Amino acid sequence: MHFKSVANQILFYHLRAAYQEALPHARLALADHMLKIAGEEMDLAKRQICKNGTERCAYRTRSRCSMVNIMARSELIDTLADLIRIKSVNPAYDPAQSETEVQKFVMSFFETQGIEVWEQLVFPGRPNVIARLEGRNPSRRIVFEAHCDTAGVEGMVIPPFEPQIKNGRVYGRGACDTKAGLAAMMLAVSDLKKSGQRPRSEVWVVSAVDEEYAFQGVLKLRENLQAAAAVVSEPTEMNMATASKGCLRWRITVQGKAAHSSKPHLGANAIEHMARIVCLLEEHSAHLKHLKHPLLGSPTLNVGLIQGGTQVNIVPESCWIKVDRRLVPGEEPEKVLSDYRELLMGFRPSQPEIKVAVEPAALQDQPLETPADCAVVAHTARVLKEIGLDPRPCGVPFGSDASKLSRAGIPSIILGPGSIEQAHTVDEFVEIEQVEKAFAAYQRLMKVFE
Repeated sequence: MHFKSVANQILFYHLRAAYQEALPHARLALADHMLKIAGEEMDLAKRQICKNGTERCAYRTRSRCSMVNIMARSELIDTLADLIRIKSVNPAYDPAQSETEVQKFVMSFFETQGIEVWEQLVFPGRPNVIARLEGRNPSRRIVFEAHCDTAGVEGMVIPPFEPQIKNGRVYGRGACDTKAGLAAMMLAVSDLKKSGQRPRSEVWVVSAVDEEYAFQGVLKLRENLQAAAAVVSEPTEMNMATASKGCLRWRITVQGKAAHSSKPHLGANAIEHMARIVCLLEEHSAHLKHLKHPLLGSPTLNVGLIQGGTQVNIVPESCWIKVDRRLVPGEEPEKVLSDYRELLMGFRPSQPEIKVAVEPAALQDQPLETPADCAVVAHTARVLKEIGLDPRPCGVPFGSDASKLSRAGIPSIILGPGSIEQAHTVDEFVEIEQVEKAFAAYQRLMKVFE
């Protein structure tokens, strides 16, 4: 907004800052003050001597539009703050919590906006919430999906469920992963509904459960789902990701023989043999650098957990490790695990008592690769370019719900506000500017996708 009065400008920005941090009951009065200032500015513009009426009219139009945009942004950040306040840690990390209450909020939001909405039961008390906006072409549908569950809060150095707005950022658990994206999708479809415009294709907005643990929300969603495209919100810094790594996790166990530590030769040390297996895995991983994907780089392997033994003066009878292997497109989880089984079949323990076992996969998550000529990629690239963002496709190393939708035959991309470097952190935050860009991108894509 272009101010004619310096005093009005200073007061307006003080009020705007106060609005963002105010409690809901105080926001209405602050909004009224901002509207009054905008009205005074338009009156000043009317009185200003202009060369022609067109210039005066253009200024007044810009002022009104600017004020509407400011209020829309405030509603967007308010909705994000409301989502953060509602505890929705995945119950796998805190059995006392679940997505129940946050999904009630999402349902109520869409009902209040007059948007068709329903629940899709995944677990008792843990439904997906799906909102629908009718399109001009009933045979085409685009799905906008964000998960509402969050990581745990242990070790956080900020109040996880008391959203704070500081230095252009919103802080709180889930701010980045992925309540910012969810808020932007909710407000985008709500704003589109209010405008009276019918999108070219039917639009779904989905708030999904259980992404942070077992992906059961998206697996339920994709049952019998027909859609031309899906946009999944994860923190990509508003870059369009058309590729992501998959993930394979499994456990390797070594069984030995216990003995007193003063006579270790009477036992078979499971930890020592596991150490040899870890070295074997490391040596075998050297070949992974030769498998390069243009957007994702190479696959990786990480031994993330190890446990063995019972006390220091006993030869350890057992030991296990948990392995995390990231996959690139072209790799199949079953084949990769089979290769590691074969590798360990060649492992020769120094003692016959040692038994090695490769357990079935605890997690198999396919990689994502969406062709550049898909409609959703082309439309998204144009939208990003129109709002001044980089339209080029990129890859991300983390998994998401997008790969599961892709496996169901739905061309999918990952696009959302925030950086993965802030996800799950002790002071999780998202840049407000990123949330606003997400809102703009989602809304334009909702309008134009066909």
